[in-house]
Amino acid sequence: MSNVEGIIRFFQSGGVFMYPLMFILAIGTAIIAERTLILMRSRVDAAALWRKLSPSLAANQYDEALKACSGPRFNKPLHHVVNTGIQGMKAARSREEIQGMTDEAVMEVMPRLEARLHYLPNLANVATLVGLLGTIMGLIDAFTAVGAADPAQKAALLAKGISLAMNTTAFGLVVAIPLMLIYTFLQAWTNRSIDRLDEYALKLLNFSGKVLQGVSANSPMRNGTVEAEADNKWRLGRGEAAEGMGHAK
Repeated sequence: MSNVEGIIRFFQSGGVFMYPLMFILAIGTAIIAERTLILMRSRVDAAALWRKLSPSLAANQYDEALKACSGPRFNKPLHHVVNTGIQGMKAARSREEIQGMTDEAVMEVMPRLEARLHYLPNLANVATLVGLLGTIMGLIDAFTAVGAADPAQKAALLAKGISLAMNTTAFGLVVAIPLMLIYTFLQAWTNRSIDRLDEYALKLLNFSGKVLQGVSANSPMRNGTVEAEADNKWRLGRGEAAEGMGHAK
């Protein structure tokens, strides 16, 4: 109970500037909780997902691959990027078009991962500045009170006033330091998630190159269709020429 009373007394002695600091702490805590929840919900076992998709992609069974990363349970950023890349492969588009589609998908989900995270360092800086402002205002009040006090009490009053004024700086640092540390952790977590999106977008792009090469190898240019059409045209040309010679005779 004494600890609770000490915290209450510490907060009350800090003056009016303790309330803005509490508001900053509440906002920062809400952002941290929301970002942590979003990042946790975005987690995917990417290696297991790729192992599940690879056989279907290798067999050109794109519908089966799409089923493996579509549906209500598969609404995470990585699923969206992979789904977009597979749709591009299914349409047998060029490598550049597939890359554009996957890049666009990554850009669509990045704001969801990075939203409101940049507010944390700003809140930490503001908390530090508010704490310093509270200290300066407290010192001004303390020196003003000491100037009109009895000389025998000036030292005691000054010491008490400075002690109270320092409470806002201390509380500002108590708010700012955890916000900065947690921001660093969440920023690293977000960067890892984005790097994973880029990694598997590149995997799909490289895989699509093999698929497109296979499509090109089985295209009409390689299976004799074009040569057959040219041969038919040559035969028709020969027939028309012979018919023309017959009329000439």
